[in-house]
Amino acid sequence: MKAMREAYGEALVELGGKNPRVVVLDADVSSSSRSVLFKNAYPERFFNVGIAEGNMVGIAAGLATCGYIPFVNTFAFLFALRAADPIRSFVAYNRLNVKIAGAYGGFSDSYDGASHQAVEDVSIMRSIPNLTVIVPADEHAARKAVLAAAEYKGPVYLRLSRAEVPEVYDAAAPFAIGKANIVRTGRDVTIVANGYMVRKALDAAAMLAERGIDAEVIDMHTVKPFDAAALLASAAKTGAVVTVEENNIYGGLGSAAAEVLATRQPLPLEIVGIKDAFGESGPYEAILAKHGLDPAAIIAAAERVLSRKDQGRGGR
Repeated sequence: MKAMREAYGEALVELGGKNPRVVVLDADVSSSSRSVLFKNAYPERFFNVGIAEGNMVGIAAGLATCGYIPFVNTFAFLFALRAADPIRSFVAYNRLNVKIAGAYGGFSDSYDGASHQAVEDVSIMRSIPNLTVIVPADEHAARKAVLAAAEYKGPVYLRLSRAEVPEVYDAAAPFAIGKANIVRTGRDVTIVANGYMVRKALDAAAMLAERGIDAEVIDMHTVKPFDAAALLASAAKTGAVVTVEENNIYGGLGSAAAEVLATRQPLPLEIVGIKDAFGESGPYEAILAKHGLDPAAIIAAAERVLSRKDQGRGGR
């Protein structure tokens, strides 16, 4: 089990060896983001701009216009808030080939408290036109997301966890931007998750199976563009959907799923996520559990949505 940020730094080094156009910028947190690994390998292509997140994005935009592929690095909340203007105005508006790596997503920077925890970054980034948003589930997905982002033409936001998270995939598992992965098949309820919540969803699905409930689990690692086809195909089979995300329930994965289902295939939906709240300092798993981001909360949501599905059948 490896921290996603560590896998990210290693992937940058791998990418740097393959493509000399890749450059890396950091806002004085390279030891935390692990972009320091790229710095050590390719110092001539690494730029520490200091605590100046907005300026860093502007520099990256300029580098992109010259044919480079810049990866910019700082904490996720700083990109979503302090650097949101240049991300919107310079990078996304002009469809520049800048890759934005938001470290310490969700509650994963648990002991630094609410000021450093990113509970709204996915919502903000998803709302910016032209910006692709990816939330990988583990170290293998993070590595492949880096390599895929470098090949993808256009701006990408990559949200990374600080924590060591259990593996969902092996090194040979497929990853394609905009293409969800079905990581467990089932017939009774669809659970759509991303990031660390994919592992939590799989754990919940195993517990539901002991109760005779067969849950399908989808890793919707790309929040935008959203793989509507994968969701609709699964929902047509199960008739009930639960979404699970380590982000505010407003504007993120659950909202994206609701938009698709409401307009194309209305059915019972439960959204599990951060309920419009800030975090706090403490053990990561304890904070997740307090905010309803654990298998028990996912199971409860599945039972609620199944009850609504059964009520709907009884009314027809």
